[in-house]
Amino acid sequence: MKTPAFALGGPALLSSQSPNDQLRVGIIGVGGRGTNLLRRIVISPGVKLVAICDIDPQAVQRALEIAKEHNPETITDFRKLLDRKDIDAVFVATPVNLHKEMAVAALEVHKHLYLEKPMGRTVEDVEAIYRASKTSRGLLQLGFQLRYDTKRAAAVRHIREGGIGKIVYMQADRHTGDLPRQKKWYFDASISGNMIVEQAVHILDIMNWLVDGHPVKAYGSGGINAYRDTPPGRTTYDHYAVIYEYPNDIRLSFSHIFVDPVGFSGIKERVWGSDYAIDLPSATRYKLEPQSRSTAKPEELDVEDDGGNMNQRAVDAFMKHVRTGSEPLNNAEWGRMATLGAIMGRTAIEEQRIVRWDELAG
Repeated sequence: MKTPAFALGGPALLSSQSPNDQLRVGIIGVGGRGTNLLRRIVISPGVKLVAICDIDPQAVQRALEIAKEHNPETITDFRKLLDRKDIDAVFVATPVNLHKEMAVAALEVHKHLYLEKPMGRTVEDVEAIYRASKTSRGLLQLGFQLRYDTKRAAAVRHIREGGIGKIVYMQADRHTGDLPRQKKWYFDASISGNMIVEQAVHILDIMNWLVDGHPVKAYGSGGINAYRDTPPGRTTYDHYAVIYEYPNDIRLSFSHIFVDPVGFSGIKERVWGSDYAIDLPSATRYKLEPQSRSTAKPEELDVEDDGGNMNQRAVDAFMKHVRTGSEPLNNAEWGRMATLGAIMGRTAIEEQRIVRWDELAG
């Protein structure tokens, strides 16, 4: 857990420049998520966007408008972007089935890499990227921006410092409307890895972070009830639930539903301890009083900086790590654990059985 992803040979700092000079970056994939990242890149201090790579002309035109002050070049072949000597760091925000090829290629030429979640679609994808990160002079940061939400970060820190006592139980619900139907790849499990891998990996990462480890087994069920063949050819679930078991007899109950009316149930991340229960998104804790149900008022935790945008924080943190050679908060180790955990849950649903960590991670 403590070994730097760039341990062999040390980190590659800015090409032919001091760490205080302008950081030159490129981005591969400027669809929905890539556009969000692009908006953050172009306002990150001391950054020059050199090139944009995408095969969709409309996406490229939208990106050029966002980045017009940087006047980036446009490229359709990601390999040509990686070949450029005037690019220090690369963002990859493409569909999941492309992550392995692009991430490994970037790391092999020692580019610093911000790779959107998940790490990959399959165990083989994840392990290939993980191995490449260990031999690259470029650092790898995963796109788990929830780690940069100040309230969640404060709640996780409080839990890890023993602020709720012993962890007893964890719950997470991701109940929303359906994903954008025009994004066809979301609904093709052979591309996205299904929703538990493409979407829920965020939540697994947060839960792994607060227990400082990974689940050891999973069992669950799911399917397509409301949106069968909507959009046409859909192979991704519209609902599922998974129970994860962690060491020390800790369990996480996770449910993911895409048919949730606005205001009905929504998003929840909660942890019960032996002394307090805590709500992560609001950083609020509740005193456990077994003999009473109404005396203690909820307490809001101290949050160091309760402003700004977590996506901007994640991008700015990546730039800082590139400049200083420091280890990202959401590095290859954490990316591997979260993604393999999601794949473990998907396998449990698909095969209707208990799946153990050692089956996937060895």
